[in-house]
Amino acid sequence: MSNPEIAEQPITSMANSILTSRRFWLILAAIVISLLPMIFTDSYWRTNLIVCAINVMLAIGLDFIIGYAGQLNLGQSAFYGIGAYVSTLLITKLGVPFWIAFGCGVLLSGIAGMLLSLFGVRLRGHYLAIASLGFAVITYQILLNWISLTQGPLGIYAIPPPPALRLAGLPIIEFSNLANLFYLTAGFALLIYVLLDQLVRSPIGETLTAIREDEVSAASLGINCQKWKVFAFAIGSSIAGAAGCFYASFVGTLVPDAFFITESFTILAMVIVGGMGTLIGPVFGAILLTVLPELLRGIGDLRLIVYGVAVTLVVLFMPGGMVQAARLTAARVRRVVRGAGTEATT
Repeated sequence: MSNPEIAEQPITSMANSILTSRRFWLILAAIVISLLPMIFTDSYWRTNLIVCAINVMLAIGLDFIIGYAGQLNLGQSAFYGIGAYVSTLLITKLGVPFWIAFGCGVLLSGIAGMLLSLFGVRLRGHYLAIASLGFAVITYQILLNWISLTQGPLGIYAIPPPPALRLAGLPIIEFSNLANLFYLTAGFALLIYVLLDQLVRSPIGETLTAIREDEVSAASLGINCQKWKVFAFAIGSSIAGAAGCFYASFVGTLVPDAFFITESFTILAMVIVGGMGTLIGPVFGAILLTVLPELLRGIGDLRLIVYGVAVTLVVLFMPGGMVQAARLTAARVRRVVRGAGTEATT
């Protein structure tokens, strides 16, 4: 007679290989993205889906700087605003096509991140945090007070959405439609995630991790820490700039208050709650901290207290964020299943 435990092993190993396959999870993510606008058909929740996709880009960009390179950046709102305003001004004042303006916004945000990193290359920890926070304040003040260029608190209105996509033999895809705009932003967020995932698993990711763990030891091994810090800031700030470009074309109106320094702390909370240095954690953190305030809107201003308490509890009792909670839960489930299987065979 065959041993049931031995017969179950190929099935178990096959299931584990599927669940640990990155291709499987990417396909699942693409399927979920394609289904969400079909499930949420009203404009309110489709709007929130777009905001989720934008926040995911902001969170994984910041996580690349903080979680992998170990650079405490509190200036993400500045790069977010630079991308939004550069692309918008090029479109509205100079008539530049959207995708060219998009590229310029991403490029200038990345250059701003590189300049900030070069300026604070010798700063670490809270000193770098203060410097980046100061950069965010300066950027906000420029956006607010350079009225001849940015319109200041008056704002810029009538920002067009991305141009329609025309493919031979297919209907015209209008991005004024919220579902199509969600597919565009979520598709970009998924693409950025895949590229960053490949990057952090390459020797570049190992180099950044070495700098994060011990910069002195990394330098003693011949790693040019300054160069890689600049690289990390450039990538993270460019992603924030891309999010800003999509935000401007989605909202259709730009005011400096959207890029106030509190936005940097909100993005940081998404990274911490999700799980810093995991890449997938900030994705779930961004989704949770975008959707949770909307779900609590029915209780009025009390939602802010509940929101703050929830974030505080996660930081206190789960410093590894949602990813740590998921790993602990999965480990307990595996132990229970193995215990039940052992009892069944005895």
